[in-house]
Amino acid sequence: MNKILIVEDDNTIHDMVKEYLNKRGFHCEHAYSGTEALLVQKQENCDLILMDLMLPGLDGKQALTKIKKEYDVPVIIVSAKNTIEDKVSLLAIGADDYITKPFALEELEARINVQLRKHYTDKDDGIIVQNLILYPDQRTFQIDDTKVSLTKHEYRIMELLMQYPKRAFSKKDIYEYAWDDIYAADDKTVSVHISNIRNKCKGRDIIETVWGIGFKLKLERE
Repeated sequence: MNKILIVEDDNTIHDMVKEYLNKRGFHCEHAYSGTEALLVQKQENCDLILMDLMLPGLDGKQALTKIKKEYDVPVIIVSAKNTIEDKVSLLAIGADDYITKPFALEELEARINVQLRKHYTDKDDGIIVQNLILYPDQRTFQIDDTKVSLTKHEYRIMELLMQYPKRAFSKKDIYEYAWDDIYAADDKTVSVHISNIRNKCKGRDIIETVWGIGFKLKLERE
């Protein structure tokens, strides 16, 4: 079941879209603002985002920029703004599609299905280590049946550890690979990012600490 994040501060529109999509087999999450959308996407790892532009606080355009920087997820803008300039500017910064209010629910569903097919079909098989799969094109990894969305640097950390699953890497090794920069002694950046990856796995520790060395992938069997 695909998970859709509806970012909309108008409850009437949200309820109408959610009810329709639920009946069509989608699971829906809701955010009222751009800031809340970022939090929900981090927690729920939705497969597609429907986003209004006129949002309280962080508006849709700002939220779109941040989401596209952190996540590889299709975003359909849903807005009353219908000028060519508006559409072109949003597509230019990463929107995958744009639908103008008012809209037919059937058209919205068709556009959602097009983006899901385009985004998640014919992806690379990824890097597979036991029950873990890392998907390069989606910047996600899967542990058993659970899909986890990663930031750019979290992805690079997992990429390094999964390419060499039996090797332990120092913080310096990891930092210089993931950030492509010179490591500063006692920098806590790597530890923080590894902690974030562990938290996203919800108690399933896939990275182990090797005392005196650094970190390595935690294998179910060596």
